[in-house]
Amino acid sequence: MKAFEGHQGEVIHIDEATNRRLLRIIDWHLIPIMCVVYGLNYLDKTTISYASVMGIRKDIGLVGNDYQWLGSMFYFGYLGWEYPTNRLLQRLPIGKYSACCIIAWGLVLTCFAAVKDFGGAVAIRFMLGVCEAAVTPGFALITSQWYTRKEQGTRTGIWFSFNGWAQILGGLVAYGIAVGTRKHPASIAGWKIVFLVTGLLTVAMGVVFLFIVPDNQMNARWLKKEDRILAIERIRTNNQGVGNRHFKFYQVREALLDPITWAFVFYAIIADIPNGGISNFFSQLIVSFGYTSEQSLLYGTPGGAVEVVTLILGGYLGDRFGNRIAIASLGLCLSIIGMCLIVGLPLDNLHGRLAGYYLTQASAMPFVAFLSLISSNIAGYTKKTTVAALYLIGYCVGNIIGPQTFRPKDAPRYVPAEITIICCWGVCLGIMAFIYFWSRWQNAQKAKVRAQPDYVRLENQEWLDLTDRENSEFVYTL
Repeated sequence: MKAFEGHQGEVIHIDEATNRRLLRIIDWHLIPIMCVVYGLNYLDKTTISYASVMGIRKDIGLVGNDYQWLGSMFYFGYLGWEYPTNRLLQRLPIGKYSACCIIAWGLVLTCFAAVKDFGGAVAIRFMLGVCEAAVTPGFALITSQWYTRKEQGTRTGIWFSFNGWAQILGGLVAYGIAVGTRKHPASIAGWKIVFLVTGLLTVAMGVVFLFIVPDNQMNARWLKKEDRILAIERIRTNNQGVGNRHFKFYQVREALLDPITWAFVFYAIIADIPNGGISNFFSQLIVSFGYTSEQSLLYGTPGGAVEVVTLILGGYLGDRFGNRIAIASLGLCLSIIGMCLIVGLPLDNLHGRLAGYYLTQASAMPFVAFLSLISSNIAGYTKKTTVAALYLIGYCVGNIIGPQTFRPKDAPRYVPAEITIICCWGVCLGIMAFIYFWSRWQNAQKAKVRAQPDYVRLENQEWLDLTDRENSEFVYTL
């Protein structure tokens, strides 16, 4: 509202050419840095998977279930700090706070190269989870702050797809280091080099993020003064404003009583049991197909390409047809088919089972779709940060459980874990159906309210920080 103080009574009109120009400027300044940082976010927490076949188990004395607990420990840190970090994202300048978290997690990751035992590794993994807890909710809030609801699905899909690019790059780098250190032994172990390279790169990108990503439209150095007003005006249709630093307890209560909140949370828990298992054990899973440890690093990279293609295509088609949930469900169906191939094909069918693993990488589509729907469909800044925190707490719980399904006694095939994954994804399809029909029903109820003869629309209600349930003008995106 302060941004419009000098424009009382003046209608601000944005023509299509101006809107495209603004969108192009915003995209070029925000999307590249968000993509690179989010790719590092995935790479940094899954570097442990590459290290697992590069000698870390022997070097720091991992035995029994130790490696499983290292996979889970990251999410204990993430879980413990998720709600506090969402409150800080609301209270503090979002760009600066996010940059500080990025730099901190890069520094923590470099410390992994100095780890000598299981206890030290546990501490580093826990702190890594604490530092990275701000990234996904922060990026979701930045996306909702700068883009219209019709643009958010595509943009979220683009920056989240860099998980896949990170898997490709990480696999190639780890393979190169593994082969290089085998042929030309280095003074430090190859897995330590991986942690140092990824950690220092993260620190550098955190510094870049600090100077590029603003806290809001009004302090964006790369926008002219008049364009800052237009950048705010173009998101008026979101009915969500651009952020509010005041904590509103009634919005927390509404979030906790809203069925859609718990549908998101239960989806995150159940869907991320498979994610937690696969992301920490994919190198060992590929080895179980009959490939060598070095081959597993290289052959895991096409899975990243599948994730990139499905996320970008899914985000675009979801916005294009106005139905992110239906499009995302196709990715989950592909993943179920892929895991069925891994379980059902003969053991000597190496290539068929590897292809099944690649199909499982489409499973991120619904998670990303729901992340974008939290940006689009949850209004009221306190409510949005609360739902985002609960969603990512569910994500943590699922990822903590996931590695525990890959029990050492089931190696090398891990059939019980694979069957658990199929069942979880089947339940997730049912949750997606509930969210779809609930949103349609809510839209119908709001349409009835707006159709009443005595209905009055509030002036400037787009900037009043109303929740989606309070605002009768709010329409849920499917």
